[in-house]
Amino acid sequence: MLEELPVSAWKGPYDAALKARAVSSLERGAVLFFPGLAFALADAEKPFLDAGVSDGRAKNISLERGKIQSSSLTGEKAKALTAMMERFGSHAANLVHDLLPYAQVERARTSFRPVQVKGRRYSKINDDRLLHIDAFPSRPMRGRRILRFFANVAPDAPRHWRVGEPFEDFAKKFLPRVGPHFAGKSWLLGTLGVTHGRRSLYDELMLSLHDTVKLDASYQQNGPRQDIEFPPGSCWLVFSDQVLHAAMGGEFALEQTFHLDVSELTEPGRAPVKVLERLSGKTLV
Repeated sequence: MLEELPVSAWKGPYDAALKARAVSSLERGAVLFFPGLAFALADAEKPFLDAGVSDGRAKNISLERGKIQSSSLTGEKAKALTAMMERFGSHAANLVHDLLPYAQVERARTSFRPVQVKGRRYSKINDDRLLHIDAFPSRPMRGRRILRFFANVAPDAPRHWRVGEPFEDFAKKFLPRVGPHFAGKSWLLGTLGVTHGRRSLYDELMLSLHDTVKLDASYQQNGPRQDIEFPPGSCWLVFSDQVLHAAMGGEFALEQTFHLDVSELTEPGRAPVKVLERLSGKTLV
């Protein structure tokens, strides 16, 4: 489940064999681990390693379209945090562009996660310490992939993750437990503006799978899993809609989300939408 890659530069060119290994492992459901790739903070940015930079109303500080949300900072400090997050997002985009063969990758939200994972209280559905696949309640993906790049910028503590079994094995267990889909619900949510566009059947299935596995206490306790530590100064990359994962502990992580079409993949049959269509016998998008 973990593929370690000897990458220490944010931009290529990268060796052809390394690139082939990276895309093959990624699409087969591995977490790409970059132990020698660090996102270095400037001295002026190190004060941002403080949970107090969050306003406490959300798990993460987010950056989208040049604006940050959920931060307690204002004025010049807010601008400096925005610049740090933008620099990280640009670095991550350079690496994804040069390492992977995808021609069209959409850079989406950037986030900073300054709050310690342990000790937080959330409902089970919102608790990222439970194994889950990523699915967006308000942003229908309609089969598009969710690719996420992470960096541990904590000065002296690892980021603790847990990853689960392969997506198809998981789907075979949980898909039969998903209830019927009511098409009118997706139409209503889209019409009212609750979702950014209408959910497809794929989106409804992924959200149901996300919720069902989080609510299964027995699976969370006894299901297949591997625990991983990402040390300070390391990065990792994962298709988070495919890999069951949980953030078990740590603070001060940066994350960049990317979206891409299934047609960009070298092995599109491994995409969750293709797996679920094969298992359900239905067209989902």
